[in-house]
Parts: sequence; structure tokens; C-alpha cells
Amino acid sequence: MQEEFEEHAEKAKTLPENTSNENKLILYGLYKQATVGNVNTGRPSILSPRDRAKWDAWKANEGKSAEEAMGDYITKVKQLLEAAATS
Repeated sequence: MQEEFEEHAEKAKTLPENTSNENKLILYGLYKQATVGNVNTGRPSILSPRDRAKWDAWKANEGKSAEEAMGDYITKVKQLLEAAATS
């Protein structure tokens, strides 16, 4: 699964620029959970909205195993690539 995950992480870089921030945050959170595990830092200041949103996206996946997060990440990348291909 690690190989397929890395392959889809590369494919994610080819997503169109108009991919929504919400979807980018979902991918970010799943990627961090798959590669690092549970959040291991404090929540960023409200003065750093971008970092705070990324932290929240990662925190939303807390408790998922690396394998589960990888599977969800692969599924999400496939969905986004299919949506981009049909638009």
C-alpha cells in the first residue's frame, strides 16, 4: 500500500489549481496522518489562519491508522482526478 500511496501523492501534485481549499486540506490531513501519525504539535495561533486550518485538517484524522489514512488519501486523490477529467 505504501507504494500506491506514494504514487498517488505524486498524482496529487497534478491536480488542477482550481481544486478547492477544502479538498486540499482533506488531502493534507490524510497525508500527515499517514506519514506522521496523530498531531504532535500545539494548535497554531488564530493569527495564523492558514497553519491553523492545516492543523485542524490533520487533527480531524486523529486515531486513524497509517494504513487507513493511506487508503482514504488514495480514494480522495482518485475522486479528485476523476472530477478534474470530467470538467
